[in-house]
Amino acid sequence: MGELKKLFKNNREWSAQVTREQGDFFKKLANQQSPDYLWIGCSDSRVPANELVGLLPGEVFVHRNVANMVIHTDFNGLSVIQYAVEVLNIKDIIVCGHYDCGGVKEALANSSRGLVNNWLRHLRDIQFTHGDFLDGISDPVARNDRLCELNIIEQVRNVCRTTTAEVAWQAGKPLTVHGWIYNIGNGLLQDLDVSVSSADSIRSVTETALRKVYARTERIHDA
Repeated sequence: MGELKKLFKNNREWSAQVTREQGDFFKKLANQQSPDYLWIGCSDSRVPANELVGLLPGEVFVHRNVANMVIHTDFNGLSVIQYAVEVLNIKDIIVCGHYDCGGVKEALANSSRGLVNNWLRHLRDIQFTHGDFLDGISDPVARNDRLCELNIIEQVRNVCRTTTAEVAWQAGKPLTVHGWIYNIGNGLLQDLDVSVSSADSIRSVTETALRKVYARTERIHDA
């Protein structure tokens, strides 16, 4: 219980500090939620969405799960996307994964972790699709990195194929889905050059991004 009391203490100190620095911050926050971005990220505690991009509460709408996945039978994630686009009128969806992802490690190791294995099955499907490519990478860290990147590209494609995105684009609404990756080792974000702004560009953009992932590994092998 002592550790939990510490969290409440931290909360009060944080609230007092914000109030001192921005007297009307919480009043404004309570009156309106108007984020410009939907962030779909990993549940990993080392990857806090707001802090990574230097934004305050209320400026990013956030959904997180193990290995930052968008699955077409996950009504939690699908509802977040619909609310973001149709109610909050968000125009940019960011799928952000990270290197050293535990979910990706488990998928590559084919570990038995009980219930979560059902969720990771989707990651293993991506691993299977790119099996020859991944099996050809001898360095386990590089192999993990590449599957992290491949996963992000696949999840961008999954967002683009949701009914919410399809309806938005059919109605001519501006909506772009981006794929980023975070390096925990240096705190930097990287754009994977997979930004889709229309249904017609899904295939070309994602296939170009996939070729870049394959090329990065070829350069590692040449080094």
